[in-house]
Amino acid sequence: MQFSTHSTTSFHQIKTAALAVGVYSDGSLTPAADVINQSSDGALRETLTSEFSGKLGELLVLRSLKGIKASRVVMVGLGKPEVYSSQALFKAQTAFAKQCHAINVTDAASTLSLEMTHDASSAQERALLSAQAMTQSLYRYSATLSTQSNDNTPKLKQFQLITAKSDEEAAKLGLKQGQAIGNGMSVAQELGNLPGNICTPTYLANEAKLLARKFKTIKTSILERKQVEALKMGSFLSVARGSDEPLRFIVMHYTGTDFKHSSKASTQKTAQSTKTSSKLNVKTSVKNALQVNDSATGPIVLVGKGITFDSGGISIKPAATMDEMKYDMCGAASVMGTFQALAELNLPIEVVGLIPACENMPNGRANKPGDVVTSMSGLTIEILNTDAEGRLVLCDALTYAERFKPSAVIDIATLTGACVVALGGVNSGLFSSHDELAHQLQDAGKQSQDPTWRMPLDEPYHEQLKSNFADLANIGGPPAGAVTAACFLSRFAKKYPWAHLDIAGVAWRGGKDKGSTGRPVPLLTQYLINQAQQRSA
Repeated sequence: MQFSTHSTTSFHQIKTAALAVGVYSDGSLTPAADVINQSSDGALRETLTSEFSGKLGELLVLRSLKGIKASRVVMVGLGKPEVYSSQALFKAQTAFAKQCHAINVTDAASTLSLEMTHDASSAQERALLSAQAMTQSLYRYSATLSTQSNDNTPKLKQFQLITAKSDEEAAKLGLKQGQAIGNGMSVAQELGNLPGNICTPTYLANEAKLLARKFKTIKTSILERKQVEALKMGSFLSVARGSDEPLRFIVMHYTGTDFKHSSKASTQKTAQSTKTSSKLNVKTSVKNALQVNDSATGPIVLVGKGITFDSGGISIKPAATMDEMKYDMCGAASVMGTFQALAELNLPIEVVGLIPACENMPNGRANKPGDVVTSMSGLTIEILNTDAEGRLVLCDALTYAERFKPSAVIDIATLTGACVVALGGVNSGLFSSHDELAHQLQDAGKQSQDPTWRMPLDEPYHEQLKSNFADLANIGGPPAGAVTAACFLSRFAKKYPWAHLDIAGVAWRGGKDKGSTGRPVPLLTQYLINQAQQRSA
């Protein structure tokens, strides 16, 4: 989709197939709606008394209005004016986007972001949310549908954001950022929605390589079993043992072309080249993998759980909704989607992505309850439940992250059903041992309409992870399951500022609307935008 801005107050002169104007639930018209109303001899006011209430997200399409150049005027409900917020704008713009697709228009324009929000969002932020809503509405899953079923491709090609003259440059930047976030979400959605027999660890690795081919700012390296064994990632290896699909440890390194790095280490490779990864011997690949970044600031590291299918292993899951366990790699998908957005925006920042990818399956070699494994850090782990496998692959990735001397590490995982019980499908669970990092992520979540809720990591919760036979157990029992899972991960993240996002409740929807949401790509990308701005200030 092509985005553009246009500054005008002659809203009745805008020529487009569909023009969005806002109306509040108290009957008040936005300035744009008022101009349309006056130019059409009161057509909008007439509908307010009979057909339209102005409820947030409500829509009414008026066609061929006298004195209006737009083919259709779409009245969009904005809700109560005293609580009109960035979230309300996002919902209203999303509703308009869906309407554009429903009526099969190829171009559209919106005046909705002209309205100031009570949370004082900037013109750039309002444009970002508008572009994100419009871009995200274009996504359709079609990879495994036949041609007979694949006939609902959106036709919208051009979108014009109506802005104030003084806001035009800020709005252009916002549109660019919002489009990149929407595209990144689509990448994450597609990977999440693909079935487990297609989106295997090898498939994920190949997609990461494709990103590196697409963008010169991304370098991708893949570690295979021998390299992972040489690194002594015993915890990760133990999860992969039960599957015939080979594991992959994906290392992605993004450095924007405008990034100013103070250390020559920024040019070092963190692992073997993707072109020769299958040919290099173990000693060479491990030596390369151990090279570090010694910048004073250090890169930000994103760690995504990449369990491409989770049967639960020997502690097998119930059959009902087990098909949804293809979504257990949505943490990995969100990292790859964020890298897509990063590269589109060419942010002046350094980011490393780590994805431990494998399946969790039951066979004669699979982990058994009571087994003890040794992690890369040297800590031993008693596996009391093989369905608590996400933390077993993440802990080795968190140890691996140390070599980059990161300024921050954020892991993203569909980790616990307990988080779904606690927070539902609204907030991601946020756990962090570092207040500043937690606040930065919370702020980015509010900006991006991808919210988090901070959860505790108090020391008494760690008591539940005690084991008589290992340094710690991989579960702490039913009470506070999401908290004890985060406590487990925190034991492997002591050498840098760290945060954990449990996205089990927000990464996908079930039921008739089953599908990946693309979260938390907006949160992660907004956080990185904020960090890039802060570091270059």
